[in-house]
Amino acid sequence: MDTEGRVANVCRILADYKTRETRRVRLNSSELHAVDVAKAVAELRAKQSRRQHKLSPYVFPPTKNFEFIQQASVTDKHFKAALVALKIRARRQYNCRHTYATMCLMAGMNLGFIANQLGHSVQMLLSTYARWMNSSEDWSEVGKLEQSLIGTKLVQTETVPL
Repeated sequence: MDTEGRVANVCRILADYKTRETRRVRLNSSELHAVDVAKAVAELRAKQSRRQHKLSPYVFPPTKNFEFIQQASVTDKHFKAALVALKIRARRQYNCRHTYATMCLMAGMNLGFIANQLGHSVQMLLSTYARWMNSSEDWSEVGKLEQSLIGTKLVQTETVPL
């Protein structure tokens, strides 16, 4: 975790189908704040006598015996309690990835950047989230092409004498 550089290293994942490669995720100010709170909670938990791994390099260390969280079910009850407290409808933790990806796409962010953040290829990103990127009603997309043609030499039809 590099709070000065606003980057988190994602190095442990639970899903078997991911690449298992470490990736650097850039953090916005809200995400940095959440990490600071998580670190404060982790420091309080580290002081508990039952913990075998007092100092963990991970932002979200588990309780008791392990250095890192082994299963999503470990955090399920905390996640569900947070949703209730925030009056957000129930959902799986994994759906937070989908929400993040969708928000990035709807904000018009660069596809390569979003794919990197999620640990996807651009192809995977497009196949999963393309429906959030296009709209048959979006005339502003047509306008982008017209704007890009301003100042360029357009092909014009000419009458060619026979």
